Amino acid sequence: MKISILGCGFGAALAAHWSGCGHEVTAWTKFEDEINAIKRDGEQKKLLPGIKMPPEINFTADISLIKDSQILVFAIPSKFVRETAQKAAEFISPGMIILNAGKGFEEITKKRQSEVIAELIPNNPVVVMTGPCHAEEVGRGVPTTVVCASEDSEAAFYVQDNLQSETLRIYLSDDVTGLELGGALKNTIALCCGIAQGMKLGDNSTAALMTRGLAEITRLSVALGARWQTFTGLAGVGDLIVTCMSEHSRNNRAGKLIGNGIPAVEAIEKTGTVEGYWCAKTALELAKSFNVSMPITEQLCKILFGGAKPAEALKALMSRPARHEKEEYWG
Repeated sequence: MKISILGCGFGAALAAHWSGCGHEVTAWTKFEDEINAIKRDGEQKKLLPGIKMPPEINFTADISLIKDSQILVFAIPSKFVRETAQKAAEFISPGMIILNAGKGFEEITKKRQSEVIAELIPNNPVVVMTGPCHAEEVGRGVPTTVVCASEDSEAAFYVQDNLQSETLRIYLSDDVTGLELGGALKNTIALCCGIAQGMKLGDNSTAALMTRGLAEITRLSVALGARWQTFTGLAGVGDLIVTCMSEHSRNNRAGKLIGNGIPAVEAIEKTGTVEGYWCAKTALELAKSFNVSMPITEQLCKILFGGAKPAEALKALMSRPARHEKEEYWG
């Protein structure tokens, strides 16, 4: 396959994997210094230290080189998706399949990433890919499972049939909305779990946040058109586990800093791209619009944007009126 990848963070890990599988891979970033560093060092030292990049990968800052690709992969932070899609649009050929591997919302419009891409590249099928897949482990060839979905079922099958490998197993789903919402919203809960871990609250608290967080993710996603069953799988509980529990997770690392007493803005600056930071605000705004209860997300936003102390947020959550668990999941 001829594959072009936009983004050299997670994109570099995907490039290393698929190049190692024998595909012809081009990886693009707009940052010339990033390209020069990768070519000099033979690895993405800043984001993927120790993972060697196959010399066959064509790293470039020239986005026109994506033309004639069979699959174009977006692996871009959510705030840059629109800008990147605009740049790529003129080089998209008929029949090229767009695969979005990013997770998050466009903050202003509250659109999912695939919706932004489809708006700017309307004539090509968009497939979304999500699941428990840290870049570092994909790049090292650690056995990984993901799930794909598209409004064009043939395009999703094409991705599965051509990009699955011995270490990357791809499942199919027909719930595009659920896959993208699960991938975006779990980042907010990972921030919460990091805060709890930074506060040294223990495993009970982390498990509670993950479980009750999954209830919030499910409630909002169903209100937005997803199916609850999706969140029992890789896009829901699978991605939630890996993001909440791993040191690879920037959301988790930023949360730990906040739990240790570092102000939220400073913690985000120290960590880098933390999708859950902006996603939390979008999720709460959507929840209010659809009258969905998201108390964990609400308290997280008070910490991130309102100056609340983590201990205050914890007390507010633990002192809420008693509920039946079923009501809290589906009510």
